[in-house]
Amino acid sequence: MTTSYPTTTVWAVVLAIGVLTFAIRFSFLALFGSGSAEGRSGAGETVSPRIRAVLRYVPPAVLAALVFPAVVTIEPTVAETLSNDRLLAGAAAAAVAWRTESVLATITIGMGALWALQFLL
Repeated sequence: MTTSYPTTTVWAVVLAIGVLTFAIRFSFLALFGSGSAEGRSGAGETVSPRIRAVLRYVPPAVLAALVFPAVVTIEPTVAETLSNDRLLAGAAAAAVAWRTESVLATITIGMGALWALQFLL
């Protein structure tokens, strides 16, 4: 892969991205003090209840951000979009997740539905 940018510019951008990524990840350790002796013994106690309540939604949001683009694809027509096997399997998995709140059942039904739909359609 070639680029029109000078080599020093490319390396400066890579270095800046690395420093920013490290700063973002290190900021949680610095904010909540888990690196100190007090933080290790009571790290959960240093986080305010308000921040803890917000952080509860991070795993579902990350999972949705990872799964949603793979499930939803835009086809040329509405009929083709609604008959997409990934969308139908995702809908079945969402229904199972809503009713059972079981990760194992959700994955099993979702993957089973996807394989069955791919075999049938």
